Amino acid sequence: MKLKLPNPGLDRRIPSYTDLEKMEAEEAGDRPKWDNKAQYMLTCVGFCVGLGNVWRFPYLCQSHGGGAFMIPFLILLVLEGIPLLHLEFAIGQRLRNGSVGVWRSINPYLTGLGIASMLVSFVVGLYYNTIMAWVMWYFFNSFQDPLPWSQCPIDGNRTGLVPECARSSSVDYFWYRETLNASPAIDKSSGLEWWLVLSLICAWVVLYVCCIRGIETTGKAVYITSTLPYIVLTIFLIRGLTLKGSGLNLTTCDLNTLLSEGVEGTGLAFIVFTEAITKMPVSPLWSVLFFIMLFCLGLSTMFGNLEGTVVPLQDLNLLPKNWPKEAFTGLTCLVSFLIALIFVQQSGSYWLALFDNFAASIPLLVIAFCEMFIVVYIYGIDRFNEDIKFMIGHKPNIFWQVTWRVLSPLLILVILIFYFVTKVSQNLTYLVWDPNSNKFPTLAEVEYPSWINGIIFILAGIPSLTIPFFSLFKFIWNRCKGSNHFDGDSISTISDKVKMSVKTAN
Repeated sequence: MKLKLPNPGLDRRIPSYTDLEKMEAEEAGDRPKWDNKAQYMLTCVGFCVGLGNVWRFPYLCQSHGGGAFMIPFLILLVLEGIPLLHLEFAIGQRLRNGSVGVWRSINPYLTGLGIASMLVSFVVGLYYNTIMAWVMWYFFNSFQDPLPWSQCPIDGNRTGLVPECARSSSVDYFWYRETLNASPAIDKSSGLEWWLVLSLICAWVVLYVCCIRGIETTGKAVYITSTLPYIVLTIFLIRGLTLKGSGLNLTTCDLNTLLSEGVEGTGLAFIVFTEAITKMPVSPLWSVLFFIMLFCLGLSTMFGNLEGTVVPLQDLNLLPKNWPKEAFTGLTCLVSFLIALIFVQQSGSYWLALFDNFAASIPLLVIAFCEMFIVVYIYGIDRFNEDIKFMIGHKPNIFWQVTWRVLSPLLILVILIFYFVTKVSQNLTYLVWDPNSNKFPTLAEVEYPSWINGIIFILAGIPSLTIPFFSLFKFIWNRCKGSNHFDGDSISTISDKVKMSVKTAN
């Protein structure tokens, strides 16, 4: 016996296979498309592999068991990550729509799932592009010999080194004082840092220029943004293998050093790697290459984050319908820049860590579980299998059936519950750069102020609760109108567009 929840009106809300073929023929000349499969694949790779692979993943790996961390990571990658990725690709291609349009087509009560995805993309883009601004700041400072973070500055009396730098290190001082000018607490800040504001402007302008013409521009940009990082990493690997001591066994390295010094994920990229660069000959050249690599990694990921915000905004019809996509993109970049100014004040790095910890954790787990459940038990796994057969010529094998139906949703649910319980039961703390701390230069661990719980609720709670709240709102709205229909939206669906275009052609 197969479980499938009732979903009346589904066939009227989604395009039939005949409609899809007609749409493909009619839109062949007008619809933006990739020049070739390589562009599409590079775009996917660029979105999946980003800055987090350099500044976040290595930190998480070494702080959770080192090489042992790779075992659960690879298991979850195979049983959860890849099945979810394929499911999203397939359902999006079948319904030919963005995150809002896909779930609204399956059932109007599920529109909140698309809105939740849009909110997560928007919030992640806010702090992600701020990291891009930091990368640009370091890139601009890389055209100096010696590099500005390779040695401590002289104090005002020119009698010795700046005490704060002398007590820590030159790379620490350049990051926390020269770049961030970090305050000792998240609720203490004396304003914006102009050099970071200018870098943030540059980051959003570059992103807007690259995205303004859609895939005609980004499709060509990914040739550089998605391939250059691997070229640079290969160069660094070859260079590393030629250094003295490169043949030593990794077990001789003290992996606890990073933890004892209190380095966060961003510190790994802007402290550990930058210090390694200063030990290399012609260090400005290596620094330029390294930060070009980081910028390319971040830019290709931001293409996806921006699209994940702009397309749903258009689908929701919240702004004038006659607005071109360039206007939506420009407005999104402007609003994002204004909100992201919170990250370029003296306490900005603490705010960024807060956003990173909560904006892309619980909401993404909730969204992933809902997507799996909806496709399998509301849209229907049998219908989904037929859709895939229509698109690629054969049904998915037993691996996909088992993961989509049982394993992936179950794993996500277990992780979600475990993560939620863990976070609720622990005291929330963060690390600060405080020269007055007794443990300085180790980062001091302090508790968040009580009001930060409200910010956490906004970051993690609102996107998650958007899904049930929109369904409730839709139910009440339909009741007030005296309608019990599940497909009574005033917004036209894809099927309506197809029928109208066919009627016009006839």
